[in-house]
Amino acid sequence: MAEADASRYLVGSWVLPAVELAPPGQGAWHASSYLPVLPLPVALAVNGGPLPERTVRALGLALAETLSVIHGQNLTHAGVSPAAVLVAHDGPRLTGFGAVRVAAPDGAVRHGLPGVDLSALAPEQAQGGMPRPLGDVYALGATLAYAATGSTAPERDELPPWLRSVVGRCMSRDPVHRPQLADLASELLAAGGAAAQSQGFGAPDRASSLLGPGWLPARIVAALAHQAASVLAAETPVEPEPMPAASYGMAAHAPYPGPHTH
Repeated sequence: MAEADASRYLVGSWVLPAVELAPPGQGAWHASSYLPVLPLPVALAVNGGPLPERTVRALGLALAETLSVIHGQNLTHAGVSPAAVLVAHDGPRLTGFGAVRVAAPDGAVRHGLPGVDLSALAPEQAQGGMPRPLGDVYALGATLAYAATGSTAPERDELPPWLRSVVGRCMSRDPVHRPQLADLASELLAAGGAAAQSQGFGAPDRASSLLGPGWLPARIVAALAHQAASVLAAETPVEPEPMPAASYGMAAHAPYPGPHTH
């Protein structure tokens, strides 16, 4: 609940923070705004395999920008993994805030714990180290590797040539050798052949330049459209109004409740 509460203060276009929390004494739950999305593993399944270069590059740039903003708030996401990335029509949404901290306290080995994807967890955090920003960089590299190959730890030759250096540096076992997010974002942007978009006095919105029409494969677009249409078509059962009592004093029969919905 503490991590869900903290997520409400995350800023940026590509996060999905909690908007409502359970009141005291009513269990532990939180809710986020609804948006038609596919978790990254589901997106790969729908696509029938790894995602194309343009999609992976756009995901990487959007997530790098998001993590850079979070780190600028003196926070560490500590939960980046393929399952924590939701793919929407206009870009990704990063969820799972604080999953590593929730799994186990600092100093405790984090192996085989629910909510933690060990394959995307920085070695120092797996051994119980305090989550730090460069651990998010490691997890981002694993997530991009997954998007491009279907594995968080592929062999170097299995990665597309343009991604090998990015993933290799991000997933360095020594945090000192991992790249800064600003440098990583600039590299992804330059290789994508796009330019930053000015946002007035704010920081350039570099990810939007790669998230235009065609950034997602057609199968994923169709799945998102189907999901949205299904929600719009859903009907909420309406309770029938009670029948008025007969004027001669007899009680009316209970109204027919209608068919059950499952």
